[in-house]
Amino acid sequence: MRVSWPVRYVVPILLALGVPVAPGFSAEPPPARPELRLSLHDAIQAAIDNNANVRLLKERIVAAQAAASTSLGALLPNVSGFMSGTNQTVNLAAFGLPPDRLSGLGLQRPVTEPFDVYNARASLVQNIFSLSLIQRWRAAKTGIDVAGLEAEVTKRDVMATAGLLYMEASRAEAAVKARLADLELSEQLLKLAQDRKKAGVATGLDVTREEVQVENTRQRLLVAQNDHESAKLNLIRALGIDFDVTVTLTDTLTLAKIDPQTPETALSVARENRAELKAQITRQKLASLSLSSVTSERIPSLSLNGDYGWIGLKPDEALATRSVGLMLSVPIFDGGQREGRISETRSRVRQESIRMKDVSDQVTLEVRNALLTLDSSTQQVTVAEKGIELALKELTFARDRFAAGLSTNIEVTNAQTSVARARDNMIEALFRFNASRINLARAKGELEQIF
Repeated sequence: MRVSWPVRYVVPILLALGVPVAPGFSAEPPPARPELRLSLHDAIQAAIDNNANVRLLKERIVAAQAAASTSLGALLPNVSGFMSGTNQTVNLAAFGLPPDRLSGLGLQRPVTEPFDVYNARASLVQNIFSLSLIQRWRAAKTGIDVAGLEAEVTKRDVMATAGLLYMEASRAEAAVKARLADLELSEQLLKLAQDRKKAGVATGLDVTREEVQVENTRQRLLVAQNDHESAKLNLIRALGIDFDVTVTLTDTLTLAKIDPQTPETALSVARENRAELKAQITRQKLASLSLSSVTSERIPSLSLNGDYGWIGLKPDEALATRSVGLMLSVPIFDGGQREGRISETRSRVRQESIRMKDVSDQVTLEVRNALLTLDSSTQQVTVAEKGIELALKELTFARDRFAAGLSTNIEVTNAQTSVARARDNMIEALFRFNASRINLARAKGELEQIF
């Protein structure tokens, strides 16, 4: 009589008997990975929340805000204070007092005796007028807008990328299902060939031919399963979530109804919504303000300087003193440094104008390409549907002829290949349709509306 013991009982018994247990031998099976059910909307939201590029751009906004605060600080009052107590000696001769004057003052040598000086003082510096500082502050505020728009561009890029990766994972999943259906069909046709051989109608070659077809389909299934897992890993990486999860996609490739639109209408919407265009316009403004800031350095600036405090030989004998003054700074010559910066900044203004034309052309290209691909993929889906219908009809006729003994199963295997190809065409057409929808929404700046 043979007794089977559960693993959780075997391990303690072996340990009690002093029998070594391999490190990999576990009493309990490893815990299953948690399942994460993802819709397309959930995937897009996860990408926005977790993607590293989006988070980096948010930090750039914070840095731009800090830079603007720094520029503003140069226009606000700058107040500082200090307290000091020193013990010192002074060489009066160094201040132009000759020895005969020193003797007249009752001093035997030019260096004084040590004495204490206590000083407590607050100072104020206020820029009253500096056009350069004002323009620099305005440029820094514009830099915040640029950082915000660049973050929006990155956010939409991440949304589009996550959506496309979701569609690729859906395509890979559909391919796995198609290969499973192909395998099921191959096994049915293999059984048919075996039955017909037993009945003396088919030959061993017919059976072998179907066996080869089954193994080929299994091979394609393994490839499809690997592609599916790889696509899900790419999706997880784009979403920035933990790899130790089992991702289950809840949305599939479908054909949605799309309202027809002309390129002119789509381009009009894109020019209004695209964050890239807004960002480039703001960069041009930033370059112009930077140029104005540098050229304004030629203009005189006016500032107020003052201090108030107490000074004396002893803290209790210190007397209040103050000073107030206006300083007019007139730039005259700095060795050509200012003119060099002006020339450099003017070049940046011209560069941003060139980029504006390039960005506008890129938006136009993306919109027109997306419209063309969407129209083509819609027609491809219609053709693929018809192709599946005809391939299945061909398979039915070939199987019936083979079952009736009117032909070999060459026609059947050819029809199987046609069915598999038709299924692949349908999957690819649906993928192209959904990808082109995402690309068109991205090109028009309307990703939020479809997600």
